[in-house]
Amino acid sequence: MVRILTILIITICFSVSFMSCKKDKLLEDPSATVAFSQDSILFDTVFTTIGSATRNIRVINNNSQKINISSIRLEQGQSSSFIMNVDGTPGKQVNDVEILAHDSIYIFVQVNVNPTNALSPLIIQDKIIVELNGNQQSVALEAWGQDAHYHLPNQAIQYKDGFLPYSTVSTGTNVTVTWGGGALGQPDDNKPHVIYGWLVVDSTQKLVINPGVKVYFHQNAGLWVYRYGTLQVNGTYGNEVVFQGDRREADYADLPGQWDRIWINEGHTDNYINYAIIKNNFIGIQASILEDGSQPHKLKITNTIIKNCSKWGLYTQYFNIWGANNVISNCAEYCAALTLGGNYTFLHTTFANYFSQGKGRGGQPCVHIDNFDGTDVIRTDSIYFGNCIIEGSQGNEFEQDIRVSSNPAQKCRISNCLLRTSTITNTLIATSANVYNGNPNFVDPSVYNFEIKNTSSAKGIGDVNVLITYPLLGFDIKNNSRSSPPDAGAYTANP
Repeated sequence: MVRILTILIITICFSVSFMSCKKDKLLEDPSATVAFSQDSILFDTVFTTIGSATRNIRVINNNSQKINISSIRLEQGQSSSFIMNVDGTPGKQVNDVEILAHDSIYIFVQVNVNPTNALSPLIIQDKIIVELNGNQQSVALEAWGQDAHYHLPNQAIQYKDGFLPYSTVSTGTNVTVTWGGGALGQPDDNKPHVIYGWLVVDSTQKLVINPGVKVYFHQNAGLWVYRYGTLQVNGTYGNEVVFQGDRREADYADLPGQWDRIWINEGHTDNYINYAIIKNNFIGIQASILEDGSQPHKLKITNTIIKNCSKWGLYTQYFNIWGANNVISNCAEYCAALTLGGNYTFLHTTFANYFSQGKGRGGQPCVHIDNFDGTDVIRTDSIYFGNCIIEGSQGNEFEQDIRVSSNPAQKCRISNCLLRTSTITNTLIATSANVYNGNPNFVDPSVYNFEIKNTSSAKGIGDVNVLITYPLLGFDIKNNSRSSPPDAGAYTANP
């Protein structure tokens, strides 16, 4: 009996010793990882003075052996706006951090920004990089740097594949919300607006955006003008309203697809956008009817630039668009896709596609129009391109598929335009005084400069009657006086 007890005690001691040695032994497996108490840290305070806030995160060793983390560092190093303290040791990088088996450490992170500095970025981002046995893991850091209006989703719409997060411009009905020029704050509030998720202009609501306001969208965010809602953008030359992504670093200046779109559906009869710049999103503007085609569906867009979209610049479905003095350029697919019929007038508008990023263009022409859905032909009330330019880097930049509909008043007309395409032979489209496959002689398409030189084939080919009918078009998008006869496109020729 004594012998058995002795053997048992020795066995237990050996097992405890073995387990203790195993726990004390350093884990060097290259596949080993750590766990984090969260995958990102958001500093969501809206700063009104010198901003300072601290958050923390746990780094957890779920392995049965201790580990040695070779480094914990901020990705942006000494230039980072964040300050880090790893288990009591401060620094932008801390090396050789041991964590016992089934134990953890804390990383404390602080951010110091001056939100009253207009040059500070709206969104400050970095990463904590944790390197263990040659592998790297990261935790995203994000802080709001500049004093701005932040629109955060507080509701969600469920759909087949998930949820659509959104908020509304106001909780009231029959209200007008004004951004810029003294609204939302006293006495003159021109602070930028930053949108997360979808910001909805709901039924009976009106959003008015005054000159110079900057609107920044987080990834996948968008502006949605819902049925009977109204959007009025009141930019001016030199003080345009700008819609763009919230990443301000130089690498993002011309990166397409950073946010989703401006989406107007059903809407109101008084939607208009004047002197805006809409850039670097998935679709510039989508104007579409969701249900009843008898509902108001009208948009006036003037003196506006839409550029660098990862899909389409302007996408419509049976809508009523009146546009003049616009430039829609450099999109991965169509600059304009006018589908399912509708009523469209474009005057002195430059459509130009020289998109070359990534895999380049998808092969689609610059402009596409149609009036059918499968076998269903939809009425086209009117389509008119006058004094326009439709150009690009492909051989055919104008694609039209207009079919006979039940509407005897259907009118399609293209006149006094410079077109990169073969002569239009569709008998449902009237053409006159167009120039086909001439040289537009743009100043520099690679930097979105679609002004034309004096040697352009667009010079002097416009119809002067357009200026007589619409006197305000006597000035181009840069407020220069047009000659008579005028040049086609949004710009009068550079001397």
